[in-house]
Amino acid sequence: MDLGSPVGDAQPVVNGNHKPAEVDLKFPTTGNMKLLIIGAGARGNAYAQAVTKSTNVCVYAVADPIRQKREALGRKYIWKDNEPTTGQTFGDWKEFVSYETLRRKRREAGETPGPGVDGVFICTLDETHAEIIVKLAPLNLHLMSEKPLATTLEDCLRIYRSLRPSYVGSPKAIFSVGHVLHYSPHNMLLRRLLVEDRAVGEVLSIEHTEPVGWWHFSHSYVRYVHDTAFEWLLTGIRGNWRKESVTAPSLLTKSCHDIDLLLWLLCSPPPGSKDPPHSPTHVASFGSLKYFKRSRKPGLAGDATNCLSCPAEKECMYSATKIYQERFLASGNAGWPVHIVDPEIEDLLEVNGIDWAVERLRSRLAEDYTNSTPQEKIERRPWFGRCVYESDNDVCDDQVVTINWEDDPLPRNRHMSMADRLRGRGAKTAVFHMIAQTEKQCVRRGRIYGSEGEIEYDSGMIRVYDFATSKAEVHHAHQAGGGHGGGDDGLTRHFVHAMEAVERHAVPVEEAQMTHVGCTLEDVIRSHAMIFAAEEARRKRTVVDWPRWWQENVASAMQKGQE
Repeated sequence: MDLGSPVGDAQPVVNGNHKPAEVDLKFPTTGNMKLLIIGAGARGNAYAQAVTKSTNVCVYAVADPIRQKREALGRKYIWKDNEPTTGQTFGDWKEFVSYETLRRKRREAGETPGPGVDGVFICTLDETHAEIIVKLAPLNLHLMSEKPLATTLEDCLRIYRSLRPSYVGSPKAIFSVGHVLHYSPHNMLLRRLLVEDRAVGEVLSIEHTEPVGWWHFSHSYVRYVHDTAFEWLLTGIRGNWRKESVTAPSLLTKSCHDIDLLLWLLCSPPPGSKDPPHSPTHVASFGSLKYFKRSRKPGLAGDATNCLSCPAEKECMYSATKIYQERFLASGNAGWPVHIVDPEIEDLLEVNGIDWAVERLRSRLAEDYTNSTPQEKIERRPWFGRCVYESDNDVCDDQVVTINWEDDPLPRNRHMSMADRLRGRGAKTAVFHMIAQTEKQCVRRGRIYGSEGEIEYDSGMIRVYDFATSKAEVHHAHQAGGGHGGGDDGLTRHFVHAMEAVERHAVPVEEAQMTHVGCTLEDVIRSHAMIFAAEEARRKRTVVDWPRWWQENVASAMQKGQE
């Protein structure tokens, strides 16, 4: 429920068209600051690329337990054709903490230790974020954690208490989380139209959908699990996403930034306003594993558990052979998702050709488990050739979350009418839908219903219809490059500018946090807490009273150990 809006990426609309313009940031990047990447997988590389492309600061160091991953990121973004120097490569985050602690002691003793870093990007497994952040907190480094912040409410609160050990004084460093949807030009324009321009008047209702994609869900949330012991760790993809008991609900692992986006759009006052956020009153949720389960298995498949030995394989659209081999590898594409099945397949294709690559892929897809396989082994690794109806997945493949707000007028003021006091604070409803079986893959779409008009949007277009004029205006946001519609670059750029505002221009941390990052740690906790409240509502089949739930589960715990 962010209280501000990042500046700099939203471009002006001219004659209904969103035109790219120069980013007007208060401070240019100086190039003197250094960053550490913890986790050299997919997201670690994405942020390293964003730092290199969108800022003048440098990725200076990398920490990862897998040597191949660590060296690959280092060669690409840090030491290039040279050898790494002291303080540039670490076997894991603990090694970095030890190094940095000793480095500071040597500096205090008057010695000249090796260089340190100013900020850290945490791009490790979701369930490891809490431990890493808690141990980094005493170092007062600027931190950016990939989303979700943590996989339990308890760990989210533990992170909060480690970074805010006392209510006395201001935060010591910038903190950001990987809610990249805040920073895409499209969503920044959407928020400006709603909150600042009031293009449809008072918002009454919003419908927002995240279409995961039919085969994408089967890959990431049915067959996949991040293996911490086997060679799949080389891929660097985060999360044990198919089983809630191993990681977290899909609402958190897949859709936490969608819930955060809704709260950002509907709760936060306009930039510069001192009004409090408009807090929700109730949340409800319905969802389950509807399709990827044994009861949906085609009769022709019989007892088969692996696609390569299944009599129904030719008729099944979820055939692993069709998805990984025919859809991708056959056309020469050995990247995602094929390299998730085998991280060496890209090199095999380049060196040995397509036949070798296909043989290697099919050998991986043929791997399976039986009733005698230990449960621990089943849960700790992916099975990409496994029948999607015979997997051990249990996360929701279809879920709806409904968030409700009631009228919450500002305090009485003789100069303000009731309509003015309710401006942006009237009753409204948000409905979020995460669904697996879709044509589009993660291309968000939605409709917003206002008192004066209606907005229709997808990830590239925003159409505003005005009731009074019966005219529609279509806005096309600047299509920035990089991941998440420019969100990866945008988040990185704003985080770096917040760091530099503090370190180079003596701007107070709180001011830099709001000006450049656009949200606080408290906002991050609030959006994650909304997900845990929605999950409680789903599991208990009830409607959660949000203010009461927040007070009982979050507010008191945030103060624990701080008084």
